Amino acid sequence: GDLETRCWDTVVSQSLNSYASLKSRVVTKLLSAHASRSRRIQAALDRAAAKAAKGRDVAEVPGNVDVIPLGFVKNMAEYMVAADVLVSKAGPGTIAEAAAVGLPIMVTSHLPGQEAGNVDIVLDGGFGDYCEDPETIALEIACWLQDSQLLDVMSKKAQAVGHPHAAEEIAQDIGDTTHDFMEKNKK
Repeated sequence: GDLETRCWDTVVSQSLNSYASLKSRVVTKLLSAHASRSRRIQAALDRAAAKAAKGRDVAEVPGNVDVIPLGFVKNMAEYMVAADVLVSKAGPGTIAEAAAVGLPIMVTSHLPGQEAGNVDIVLDGGFGDYCEDPETIALEIACWLQDSQLLDVMSKKAQAVGHPHAAEEIAQDIGDTTHDFMEKNKK
């Protein structure tokens, strides 16, 4: 129905106008500093905003980015190791897993109260940012992906916060405590 009768010249024209408007809004958003953003991330965004303000695209060469939205998967660690950036809500397990493999994170939301502190872990750790606006998220991620030095620094900061063997250590502590308790009760 609608696809067959649509005026595609109008659609293309509107899309180009929307792109120009988006580019203008994004430059404005990038120039406004995020209170908790790390200096390195803000510096990368400032460089991108300066390029855009001069009429140049943020990326010198348009990139090919594969965005892969996933539902529930059992092999998340494999995906995280293969990814350059994670875009996610502030779930504690997700942040811990990403940090353990050195994966920079863009946090997009959090549950009030119980996940709010998780945003601070990412921001204070310097391995990601927090943003709820989809357009700004897209542009900031594009800036990250164009700055390999920034991604490397963020990855190292994530690894410094991460504890890849935490589950094993917790299980060992529980086992040791249980064993000690059982030994004491034999006497």
